[in-house]
Amino acid sequence: MSNPVYLPSDEFKGPEPLDLDLAADYLELRALFSADRRAYSTDIFNALDAAQDPFDDVNDETRARDEIEVSAVTQMALRKHVLDTSYPFEFGKRGTMICFTAEDPDIGQTAYLVSLLLSNLRSMTPLLDDNGLHPTEDEVKMLRKYFEYFATAAIAAEIGGSAWSFGFPREDGSGFREKLSEIWGTLRDGTVGFDASAPQSPKDDKVDIFAWRDPRDTLPGFLFVAAQVATGGDWKDKPIRDHINGVFQKRWFKRAPATAMIPYHVIPFARPAGKFRDDVIVLGNVLHRLRVPRRAAEAADLVQSGASIEAFNQLSQATKWVRTYIERVRAT
Repeated sequence: MSNPVYLPSDEFKGPEPLDLDLAADYLELRALFSADRRAYSTDIFNALDAAQDPFDDVNDETRARDEIEVSAVTQMALRKHVLDTSYPFEFGKRGTMICFTAEDPDIGQTAYLVSLLLSNLRSMTPLLDDNGLHPTEDEVKMLRKYFEYFATAAIAAEIGGSAWSFGFPREDGSGFREKLSEIWGTLRDGTVGFDASAPQSPKDDKVDIFAWRDPRDTLPGFLFVAAQVATGGDWKDKPIRDHINGVFQKRWFKRAPATAMIPYHVIPFARPAGKFRDDVIVLGNVLHRLRVPRRAAEAADLVQSGASIEAFNQLSQATKWVRTYIERVRAT
C-alpha cells in the first residue's frame, strides 16, 4: 500500500505547532503500516510540503516544518524513555528513522498500540481517515472493550492489588446488582442495599473499574480505587470524583463503606505536559498513554503472585486482534 496516513497541515499553522503528539502519532502510524516497518522524520516535512498550504514567508515555512519534525522525534524519544520496553518502536542511530519492532507484541506493547489506534479514530483525528486504515464500527467497539480490560490490569498494578472490570457490558455477563454484591462480598466494608428511588436499570453508574489492595485483616481503611475509562472526545466531561463518594454510595448501600474511593480516570490519549495538571484537578488521578502500557505489563507479575484481575485472560485476544489488523492494513 502507499501508506496514506494523513497529516493535517492546518494543525501546525501559526507561530508554534499546536499538537506535537499528533505529529509523533503520524510517524508511529506510518512505521506501523509500512511494509518495511519504518518511517522517517522527514516524512513530516514532506507531508506538510505536499499539502501546498504555504506560509506567508518561505523561510518561516521551512523553519516551522523543521521544528515540527524535530519536536515530533523529541516527543517519541520521551515516550520511549517513559515506557521503555512497552514502547513498540525504536530509533535508528541518528534518530531520524523510526522502526516498528513489535511484530509479536507483549501486553504492554499491545496496550500502547490499542491506545494509539483509539487516539486516532475518525472522531478524534483524520490520521486514519482512509477507508483502508480505519477500523470498522464493530472493531471500534472491540477496541474500546479491549482498552477497558487493559485499564483494569493497569489500575490493579497501580495499587499492587486486585481489580474488577465493572463497566457495562461486563465480561462475565452479570447484572449491576449481582456484580456489586459480588465485589462487596470480597471487600466487606459497607453493606450493599438499593434505595427505592435509585435508577431501576443501572448499567455501571459511571464506574468501570473497582480495585483494592487487600489488607488481610478484614478491617476498613485500605487502598481502594473507583475508575472511569473514557475513550471518546468527551473524556474530560466525565469526572467521577464527587459521584463515587456521594451519589453512588447513597444509591447502592444501606451502610456506606468507611473506606473512601480514590478517583481515577483512564484514557488512551497522550496528553501535553502543559495541560495535564488541569486534567488531574478536574478528574483525580489519570492513567494515560504514557502510563497504561507499563502498568498493564506489570499486572502479569501480579497475576502470577495470585492477584485476581478480571478479564486479564482477554489481553492475549487483544494481541491477536492487533496483529491481524496490522497485517490486513499492510496488505490493502
